[in-house]
Amino acid sequence: MVRQSFSRIIQLILVLLMLSLATFLLLKLAPGDPVLTILKANEGAVSQSDQDQVQEQLGLNLPLVQQYGLWLQGVIQLDLGKSFVNNRAVWDLMMDRLPATVSLTSGAIVVLLLISVPLAILGAKYKGKWPDHLSRLFALIGASIPSFWLGLLLIYAFAFKLNWLPTMGSGNVRHLILPSITLGFVMAPEYIRLLRSGLLDALSQEYVRAARARGIAEWRVIARHALRAALLPVITIFGMSLGALLAGSVVTETLFAWPGLGSMVMEAITQRNYPVIQGYVLLTGVFIVTANVLVDLSYSLLDPRIRSGRGRNV
Repeated sequence: MVRQSFSRIIQLILVLLMLSLATFLLLKLAPGDPVLTILKANEGAVSQSDQDQVQEQLGLNLPLVQQYGLWLQGVIQLDLGKSFVNNRAVWDLMMDRLPATVSLTSGAIVVLLLISVPLAILGAKYKGKWPDHLSRLFALIGASIPSFWLGLLLIYAFAFKLNWLPTMGSGNVRHLILPSITLGFVMAPEYIRLLRSGLLDALSQEYVRAARARGIAEWRVIARHALRAALLPVITIFGMSLGALLAGSVVTETLFAWPGLGSMVMEAITQRNYPVIQGYVLLTGVFIVTANVLVDLSYSLLDPRIRSGRGRNV
């Protein structure tokens, strides 16, 4: 177990280094000249001396390897450069927006669990009957609905027609409801199918049959024995789907004008604000890679077969 953990940490460091290199090259390969982008805010003509001065300030006159080394040193110190638009530090901009994205993804996870767990349990308990058909139909429909279409439908129904909820913004908890439902709903089908399959497998195991033979109530057998075993693969999928969650938040935040990282990067893309795009790619990449490593380690802790080397190959 210790050797597996050490191996995962080494892999994490290597992947993060590769990610940092890819993120650094993003700015180098981007169209346009960053020096001119910075200076274009000036109303007067841009002289060659001004360009040379900014180039020297940014270290763009240095060899590429040296530029990467200085940039990586800055990243380690949480210095991701400054925005081309307002000259604010990129790290400060992202930290201002991060709480809104965290609250949105947390709300989406709650919605996801409220939808997927009950429907998966119903589908497994009543396999082949109408609750199971309903569960699978919901998963099929949910997987076919784009998040932006669902968001527009929810806005039309609950904001314009019923006037129950606000359409956009982040003033209070009511503003969080529609974006959370939009993001959580479109991710729920994958978890319904996976959890239902895991429950069906767990319900056929010997220890579940033994629990039933002891006279334990069926719902208690499912909640205490089968569900616990079925959640293990779900934990793995959650780490893998974190990227989809963050990608979905870009669309959802833009649609609902939610002031998170997703709407920030969309603004940066339209403005060609490359340092902000670069910082967003790096930050989300770190989140995803770290989450997957933590999921692997937690999976090893939760499943004794893996600690003994008989289970999932990590």
